[in-house]
Order: sequence, then C-alpha cells, then structure tokens
Amino acid sequence: MSETHSDQLLSEVAALPQLPGVYRYFDAAGAVLYVGKARNLKKRVANYFQKNHAGTRIGHMISKIARMETTVVRSEAEALLLENNLIKTLKPRYNILFRDDKSYPYLKIASHTFPRLAYYRGAVDRKHRYFGPYPSAWAVKESIQLLQKVFKLRTCEDTVYANRTRPCLLYQIKRCTGPCVGYITPEAYAQDVANAEAFLMGDTQAVLTQLEARMMAHAEKLEFEQAAELRNQMSALSRVLHQQSVEIASDKDVDILAVKVQGGKACVNLAMVRGGRHLGDRAYFPVHVEDATQIQHGESAMEGEEAAPPAESVEVQVLEAFIAQHYIDVPVPPTLVLSELVSRELIEAVAQQAGTRVTAVFQPREQRRHWLEMAQTNAGLQLARLLAEEGSQQARTRALVDALELAPDELDNFRVECFDISHTAGEATQASCVVFEHHTMQNREYRRYNIEGITPGDDYAAMRQVLHRRYGKLAEAMAAETDAPPAGDAGGVGTDARPGTRAARMPDLVLVDGGKGQVSMAREVFGELGLPLSLIVGVEKGEGRKVGLEELVFADGREKVYLGRDSAALMLVAQIRDEAHRFAITGMRAKRAKVRVGGSQLEDIPGIGPKRRARLLQRFGGIRGVAAASVEDIASVDGIAFDLAEEIYRALH
Repeated sequence: MSETHSDQLLSEVAALPQLPGVYRYFDAAGAVLYVGKARNLKKRVANYFQKNHAGTRIGHMISKIARMETTVVRSEAEALLLENNLIKTLKPRYNILFRDDKSYPYLKIASHTFPRLAYYRGAVDRKHRYFGPYPSAWAVKESIQLLQKVFKLRTCEDTVYANRTRPCLLYQIKRCTGPCVGYITPEAYAQDVANAEAFLMGDTQAVLTQLEARMMAHAEKLEFEQAAELRNQMSALSRVLHQQSVEIASDKDVDILAVKVQGGKACVNLAMVRGGRHLGDRAYFPVHVEDATQIQHGESAMEGEEAAPPAESVEVQVLEAFIAQHYIDVPVPPTLVLSELVSRELIEAVAQQAGTRVTAVFQPREQRRHWLEMAQTNAGLQLARLLAEEGSQQARTRALVDALELAPDELDNFRVECFDISHTAGEATQASCVVFEHHTMQNREYRRYNIEGITPGDDYAAMRQVLHRRYGKLAEAMAAETDAPPAGDAGGVGTDARPGTRAARMPDLVLVDGGKGQVSMAREVFGELGLPLSLIVGVEKGEGRKVGLEELVFADGREKVYLGRDSAALMLVAQIRDEAHRFAITGMRAKRAKVRVGGSQLEDIPGIGPKRRARLLQRFGGIRGVAAASVEDIASVDGIAFDLAEEIYRALH
C-alpha cells in the first residue's frame, strides 16, 4: 500500500510522536477524507500504511491519501473532543457525520418590569432568561400556551404593550392579567413570573404549595376574590400536570437517545424531558454510515496501539458519533438515557467539556424505560419513513432518466441544474439556479445571480447572462483539460467530482423554465461555449397553463415530449422547476425590498416599525450607516430606547 504514497508522506508518518492526538487525511484535490483520534499517533497512523487493506473500504480510502495533518493533545479525552469538532467543521467523506439543519428554539422570558413570554431562536443573552432547548417550535409554542393558561403572562411585543389604552382580547379570555393598563401590580406579576420559571424548571410541587399558602392567607383575611383566583390557578396547574403526564420526581432534565440501523441507513431519535415534562423528539439521520463503520471495523482489527479490541456494533458507533458531535453546541443535561452502552471515556469527555456532571443510563427502569421504549419506537418509524421516501425518490430519478433516454454513469450521481428568471415589471431582476443530485434537492448548492445591464423585463437576455456566468469558466476549464497532458498530471478540473469538493462538474441535465424561446437562447449560449446541446431541456406550460400538461422542449432538435399527468418523471421535473421558481421569487422580493426602502434588515427586528426605521435610515444615511453606528449613537435617535438600540446592534452584527 505504501508504494502508492510519496516519500514525503511516509517520512512524516515515521516521524510521528508516540503521544495522543488527532490525524486528518486529505486527497490530491485537498478534500478531507477522514479524521481520527489515537492514544498513540505513531502506532495508529503507521498501521494504515504498513498493513495490506486491499479490497476493503479502508484500503480504498488509503489509496486516495495525498497529505496528512496531525495535532498532538494532552489526553484521550481532548483527542475525542477535537476529533468531533473537526468532523463537524470539515465534514470528511469517511466519517459518520450528523448535520444540524437548524438551531434549537428556546422559550424566552424577556427582562422587563412586566416580563413577556416569547419564542426565541439564536444566541442567548444573559440579560434575559431562557428555557430549553426545545426539540421543535411547536413544543415552545405549546409551553407558552400552557403558561398563559396558568400564570397569565403577557406575550405582546414591547411596542404594542407601551401603546395600549385598554386590555386586548387575551385579557378577556383570561390568558393575561392586563399589565399594560395597570390591572396587576408589579409585585403580583413578579410572583407569577417566578412561579412560571419554577414550573419550567420542574419545581411543580413547590409552586402548588406556595399557591396554596397564598390562597389560605387571602381566605383568612376574608379576601375571597383573590383566594378564588389562586384556587383557579391551582386547578389550572393541576389539569396541566395531569394532561402532560408531568412526573414530580428527581428526573427534571433528561435526554433520551435511541438508535436504529437498517438498510445501510441510521436514525438517532432524541427525546427531551425538561422540567419533568416530555417535550417531544427529533430524528437525526447521519451520512457516510456504511463507509465510516467499515473503516472503524478495520481500525479495530489493526495490531499495536489498541491490541485489536473487539469491534463495536454499528449502533454503538452511530450513537457515540451523535453524542460527541451533538453536545459540542448544545447544553448537555445531567442525565442521558441510552439505547446502547457507550464508552465511559466519551461521557467523561462530554462532561468535561460542559463543566458539569453527566450520568449515562443504559437499560433503565420504570419511567425512564417507558421514555426509552417510546424513543426506540419513534426511531424505527422515522427510519422506515426515510427508507420508503428514498426508494420512491430513486424510482422518480430512474423514470426521468428513462423518459429522456439518458445514460448517466451512476444513477445516484445524476445531477440536474434548473434556472428561472424573476422580476417585477423589470425591477430587481434575479436568476436562480437550483441543484438536484443524489435523488434530492441540494440546498447548499443553490445560487442567485443579480442580472444587470439588460433591458428591464428581457427574460431572454437574463437567461443568456446567467448561463454564461454559470458555465463560461467551466467550459474554458473543460477545454483546457481536453488539451492538457494525459491523466496523472495535476491541475485539471474533474468532471466527476464527488459532492463536498470544489472541483467543477457539468450537470447531466440543464432545465430552463420556459418553452422554445428560452431553449433557443440556451442553445445559442451552449453553442458559443462548445457544450453539448443535448443537456438542455425546456419546461413549457401546457394548454391553459394547467399543472400536469407541461411538455418538454429539447435544444438538439428532438420533438417535444409529453410525459403524462401521472408520470413520475414529470412529477420530478415539476418539483425541480417549482423549487427554482420559489427560490427566484424569494430572492427577487428581498432585493426589491432593499431597493425600495434600503432597510429590509431592520424590518425583522421586534419593535422597529415604519416610523422608527425611517428615522434610523434618515439619521445614518442608510442601512450601512446604521450597522456602523454604536449602541449609544443608535439610542440617541428619537423613539429608540437603549434596550432596543442593543437589539438593533446585535441584529446587524
């Protein structure tokens, strides 16, 4: 195996220290292949290059290694944390990788004389109180509704609160105590806030005891109306506890993790218990499971450093990867209930990073066992849904390939790029390009192009410009590669680059949203660039522009094709076309808003209405001026309080 690697790389391997650390392998294009940790860097890395791994996935990876980087650390725990930080950052091809689609939402109790409940997503600020994280936006909103029913805290924006002269509908339906018009004292409202916080933290019995004591005190003073209000609050809280099956026990904050592996795919289901309440769950689907687990099996078989420990099951490897990567960014609760027995070193490393004590429970009992069984059931259901969806997606891709008589090298790598033009009467023209590959839309590869220097409303000129910008340099690179020396010399642009690298690649199909006119324009551009015309297909509206009657128009002279209303191929074409249209419309609207008001970023900040936005833009000369201003400068604008100035500053930085 070492015969395929450079002398420089082999000498670097020989010079490695016998210390714990992390190693990274790179291919010739600079893409990260694998990130691993070791108790002994020299023994672990040397085993890759000294053993014969031919015919295995680990051997396939080793054959691609062109460069290596290593980092020495003080302990195995540090190595584990650094390894997973790098996996999350570098996204290697042969590691189990969990991708976070979005941040977790929180329930926020904003700092104020009369604090408000709010849904929040983003970086937390010590100035306010945050509870969570929650598995979904629905869980946060449900919690807000519960707190409104029991403690009647306000949810209105500060600008609305400050301008009320009479209570809103929420007061009428007994979901708010009306602090905006002075119907409750700051002291009484503060007590309700304290009870709400105690409830969210799981101290439900203490809340009930305190409410009961206050109720009896009012009754002794013959203040029966106040006593009745507290009685009603206790009844509402008792109903909530019963309906939500809240456990008044030691388990207040727990994460339940269940893993299911089937058909080369895996699912980790995370269920959250906060304040004793089961808030729901979220499913995670890692990528590279099959490659990564086989490589880790190969690592376990290596002699030397680990003395050939028994290989972990795929379920354990997936769950350990999730724990290590997930709790890098998310607070870890004091208890983890797990479906698989993971290494003690991993839990200790996570606890060390969090700075708190963490207990992992395997084979739990009583309530914890019920939680885990529920999480395992959900993991199985979610994985079955994924496998079913992927099967149907592959069938749609195959149907489109067959309908267009294409012959891609690999169906999984079949790539479609679709273009659409959007504007409003010629204003704020934008072109969108969306990408379909691996049987699904690749959101990270979407691109928008601002179209300039054309007659407003000229869609043909806009299509010409975007196609030149998208494929001009690629065509030049492909022509240079054709004229270059035979394969083996560096510097060429690959035409079959795998996802994750920056190497250029022509799609297998180029869709344009339009009929003969747009296809003719695309044909001209491809002719000028020397690209094959057979790649271009136009999606022409059918009679009456009805969905399902679309026809496909070809640039290479073939006759139009009508696939049929129920065709799986047409469904896929329509999905890609509609996504390009949606992406173009949203970009055009955002651009148009900036052109018209110059301050669209301000519109999304709570408390900023048209008047305040106009004052800010007028004072600082535009959105860039506002962004460059300090908090004190922003607060000097009429109608902008210091708290709001801080919010504006944070939103723009």
